[in-house]
Amino acid sequence: MSLTMFGLKKSPWVYHVNVGACNNCDIEVLELLTPRYDVERLGMVLVGTPRHADALLVTGMCSRQAEPRLREVYRQTPKPCVVFCIGSCACTGGIFRHGYHFSQPVDHVIRDEDPDAIIAYVPGCPPKPEAMIAGAAKALATL
Repeated sequence: MSLTMFGLKKSPWVYHVNVGACNNCDIEVLELLTPRYDVERLGMVLVGTPRHADALLVTGMCSRQAEPRLREVYRQTPKPCVVFCIGSCACTGGIFRHGYHFSQPVDHVIRDEDPDAIIAYVPGCPPKPEAMIAGAAKALATL
């Protein structure tokens, strides 16, 4: 196992990207940082730039305006990079999938950039913090 993969499995640095969320998922993501869940004790740290991130945490349905920005953020992350699609909107488009502003699900945008991308799905509207931790643990265990 390479040193990069070992660091990714044990202590992923995560960059949060909102591509058009209604803010419910963002509130649940911020709850992960509170003392009740405290994901930093598990090694997950939110970072301020995608250039330092091992994983992207994407919330919201991908709007037409956000799609090129998501592509650029993914290009800036060092590879291998795990992409966590948080919430129903990021996974499938949710209730906004038939809207005029909806582009495509997050995984299609990422797969257009990198067909070998590692994508993890955490469905729910909004998903509970326990589900996000379980999804992240399961995805990182498969690496």
